[in-house]
Amino acid sequence: MTVLPSDLWRWDGTVHRGPYVLIGCLLTALKYNLDRFVTAVAYDRPWSIFSYLMPAEARVTDLAKDDLGFYITLVVTALPFIWTGVVLSVRRLRATGLPVWLVCLFFAPLINLLFFVVLSILPTRSSQAGGATESRRFLDRVIPRHRLGSIAMGMLLTLPPTVGLTLFSVEVLATYGWGLFIGIPFCLSLSSVLIHGYHTPRPFWECLVLSLIATAILGLTLVALAIEGVLCIIMATPLGVPLGLVGATLGWALQSRPLPGNDTPAMLVGLVISLPVLMGAEHLSPAQPRVIALRTVMDIQAPPDHVWQQVVSFGQLPDPEPWILRTGIAYPVRARMLGQGVGAERHCVFTTGAFVEPITVWDEPRLLKFSVDSQPPAMREWSPWPNISPPHIDSFLVSQGGQFRLVPLPDGGTRLEATTWYHHDIWPANYWQVWSDWILHQIHLRVLRHIKRQSEDR
Repeated sequence: MTVLPSDLWRWDGTVHRGPYVLIGCLLTALKYNLDRFVTAVAYDRPWSIFSYLMPAEARVTDLAKDDLGFYITLVVTALPFIWTGVVLSVRRLRATGLPVWLVCLFFAPLINLLFFVVLSILPTRSSQAGGATESRRFLDRVIPRHRLGSIAMGMLLTLPPTVGLTLFSVEVLATYGWGLFIGIPFCLSLSSVLIHGYHTPRPFWECLVLSLIATAILGLTLVALAIEGVLCIIMATPLGVPLGLVGATLGWALQSRPLPGNDTPAMLVGLVISLPVLMGAEHLSPAQPRVIALRTVMDIQAPPDHVWQQVVSFGQLPDPEPWILRTGIAYPVRARMLGQGVGAERHCVFTTGAFVEPITVWDEPRLLKFSVDSQPPAMREWSPWPNISPPHIDSFLVSQGGQFRLVPLPDGGTRLEATTWYHHDIWPANYWQVWSDWILHQIHLRVLRHIKRQSEDR
């Protein structure tokens, strides 16, 4: 195995597995420790391996000066590593006979790690041999040559380990993270397509359809085994389906190479080993959840003192209108105040229980601010099984506090602003925030519309 300095920057030619793995691992370790040093010494911030999965969650124009300098420093130090990573991946793709455009997977969080595993397992094209290993002889006997037979066998061989990995992440590690929502759909589709195309290359469209079928069957299996509820599967579908199609695309490219079945056993074993390792690393180095502030505003044709009375406590709310609040998502039904002033407790009763909210600011009739001592489950899952309680019910949309601000309007009305501060421990955070923000906004609107009706009817 020969490693040359020029391997770090030149585009031409190919690179074998040995130098590719060695350089990749050394540069990853160097980059990680460099970032740890820079963030600790220059910015006094923590840094973990999974910090690379957490991009800046605000626009550049909205970043504070220190944050802007921090991210600029990270980008500048990353540029030479990105160049070398792309160069090596392009040369490795050439060596394995794969299309160079697959280098785009280098930029996909977590998928790039699995992509590295794939390129590390695949032999260089010139060294591929047709010898029948023991594992290959086993797959030769097990995988049918018929199209429908190979699809069925792909499902049979990939679904059990995928369900097992889901249980490992959810029940053993109690982690709803990148490995679960990105790694599993990607690896499921990739493995299914590799088995389907074991004997002969299959059409691209057929690989994509197989990915959709595999993802759907996985979702139904998780519901049937009471591992997850229907609502969680629906919410995860817009994330899992595209990632499955990406895995199917890579699988199609792999099975289109000469002698594709030779490396299929090693590929399947590599994916089965690498995914739980990544899940375990994620569990041991958890990302800190970001506190999110969601604000909803409504103008009310009533003076602030009238609106204040409805803000402090309100009676039974009507049945919800938005469909999302009729799917098992918890929503408020009434609220009552125990005491008055700072130190009093507001109990906001939801369909799953009551929020206990100690008052921290009582500025009548301008501002009511409270923390959250305890909260009920965020939802009741749809399931054919009674009373299932997957861990995500307690980690999705964790409220930390809230406030109602009343702003007098020139026409004698009131602008009522409802704000909730919350976090969740489900990743990728930016994707799940789309759901949580939307759900919380519907809850805000439900309360604000009720306050508006009650205040304007006085």
